[in-house]
Amino acid sequence: MSTVHVVGGGPAGLSAAIFTAKNGLETAVSDTDGTWMHKAHLFNYPGIGSVDGSALTETMRNQAEHLDVDLRRDEHVESVERAGDGFTITTESGEESANYVVLATGANRDLAEDAGCAFDGDVVDVDVTMETSVDGLYATGAMVRAEEWQAVISAGDGAAAALNILSAERGDHFHDFDTPADADELFGSLVEE
Repeated sequence: MSTVHVVGGGPAGLSAAIFTAKNGLETAVSDTDGTWMHKAHLFNYPGIGSVDGSALTETMRNQAEHLDVDLRRDEHVESVERAGDGFTITTESGEESANYVVLATGANRDLAEDAGCAFDGDVVDVDVTMETSVDGLYATGAMVRAEEWQAVISAGDGAAAALNILSAERGDHFHDFDTPADADELFGSLVEE
């Protein structure tokens, strides 16, 4: 059982996973590697002058794995269902449970619809924290925005979902602010590689 199960391995999903794992929550990511990032080249991602979308995705995967995210490549999620205080996630290899689920499946909104999430027109209806109408179920990126599909927006959505999950787990408003010493401690060996 993971505390957080993320469905999707693009910028939104990996951002959510990096934030939750970095802050001590057991996190799994089911990723079919269908991200649009493989077709992208980014010139508008803050802090990066120019980067191939696949290269950015691989960097984010490395960060997630470095933080002990259970990154499951080529794992398709068939359903997400409410079960008691959490969720049952069904994949082709079986079922597992999680306290929270972050949907980061691009414009594919099928899992959100099947889970009973409210919609606003064609997009999943979320609040500012990216939480859907189903308590503990978050939707991010292209599934919550009509034609506003940008990697940096999606990464921010994932971070917002993660911070809300961390706030719920800690019982107060959680802030994630790092110092250079934190970065060196967490990612020093990753930067040196």
